[in-house]
Amino acid sequence: MPRELLLNAFHMNTVGHQSPGLWAHPRDRSRDYTKLSYWTDLAKTLERGLFDGLFLADVLGVYDVYGGSRDAAVRHAIQVPVNDPLMLVPAMAMVTGHLGFGVTCTLSYEPPYPFARRMSTLDHLTEGRIGWNIVTGYLDSAAKGMGLAGQASHDRRYDAAEDYLKVVYKLWEDSWDDDAVRADPVARVYADPAKVRRVRHDGEFYKVDAIHLSEPSPQRTPVLYQAGASGRGREFAAAHAECVFINGPSTNVVGPYVADIRGRAVAAGRAADDVRVFTLATVVVAPTEAAALDKLADYRSYVNHDASLALLSGWTGIDFSTYGPDDILTHVRTEAMRSAVDGFTSADPGRTWTVRELAEHVGIGGRGPVFVGSPTQVADQMIAWADAAGVDGFNLAYAVMPESFVDFVDLVVPELQARGRVKRAYRPGSLREKLFGLGPRLPATHPARNPIPLAP
Repeated sequence: MPRELLLNAFHMNTVGHQSPGLWAHPRDRSRDYTKLSYWTDLAKTLERGLFDGLFLADVLGVYDVYGGSRDAAVRHAIQVPVNDPLMLVPAMAMVTGHLGFGVTCTLSYEPPYPFARRMSTLDHLTEGRIGWNIVTGYLDSAAKGMGLAGQASHDRRYDAAEDYLKVVYKLWEDSWDDDAVRADPVARVYADPAKVRRVRHDGEFYKVDAIHLSEPSPQRTPVLYQAGASGRGREFAAAHAECVFINGPSTNVVGPYVADIRGRAVAAGRAADDVRVFTLATVVVAPTEAAALDKLADYRSYVNHDASLALLSGWTGIDFSTYGPDDILTHVRTEAMRSAVDGFTSADPGRTWTVRELAEHVGIGGRGPVFVGSPTQVADQMIAWADAAGVDGFNLAYAVMPESFVDFVDLVVPELQARGRVKRAYRPGSLREKLFGLGPRLPATHPARNPIPLAP
């Protein structure tokens, strides 16, 4: 029996996310991102379509690699201005009962002690529907905004991430016993001090001596997402992540990454099925193929090449303003998002990309494929892509907001349901229970569940 596909919507608390220039489309409403109703309406649409979650991207800093300036990013709304994603979650949770929320938080610039409390708070307020996308950052402008000369090297950032996770795992999993909270008004004891222990951590990057400030939340540790596809990123994902986000323009790029991550997870003592893999895609659908192709042509008329290249320059650390439109991208090693370079070069040596082709591709949906056609055709494409790449589901970006998501919910979801590839009802329980069919806690095979001696 074919496995049901998992569906995340991919968005960001900003105007321009994955389709540079499309904010100017007359039907696009992403300029309303500062209004709470924009987000609550989106959440209700996604839950109507039985989406598993809303994956909220985030970035600290500004894309200033293109031309050595922030001007293109500011002029074209290339993920700036950008607001805090976590602030949106309680409102969206209040108008939904099942939709999960994966929020991106850069660990490089926030100490683990207050961050652990913020995530526990969201897990309580959503009744166990929160996930954390673990990122280390990739922009020097973010480091400079935090008073540093520049970001640490790529692999060094992952070394710090390992230490960071050791701290938050101890705080979430080990500081409070399951029965520490008595809430006994007769005895006037809310929590038993003997069942609340101090976390002591003395690592290379982080030091903590404190109890976790939050009582145990439904999941304790949020569902752990990770989006790094570099060699070091895949090693990290295999050890820690429950959901992995892989970007790539073809199954030739994504498929080997998926197989490698699952193999590494097994080597790390986890089950291959402990990891759910999502890939980026954008859908342009209409009742007929001709109408869908017309819609895509209309969207493409709003693509701005400077905007696309400013976004791609920020992702890769390569200044594309120094290239001609017919120049071919070759592999370059940078300290930015290495998988963004690899996906268009070394990961698929049989395909070359000119700068013009890159700008056109990134202009609709970023680095992933675009599925275009009637509902039947789009369903065919999605199923074929998922099966060929071995992914569990998709992070669906939008071209025009909210049109892209409304079209998908109304036209494609029923087609996928008819084929048994999308669920017809939500499972009960937390986000982890919905995604994995198990309990709300991390499985015993996860490193966060290994017993850690703590001080009384």
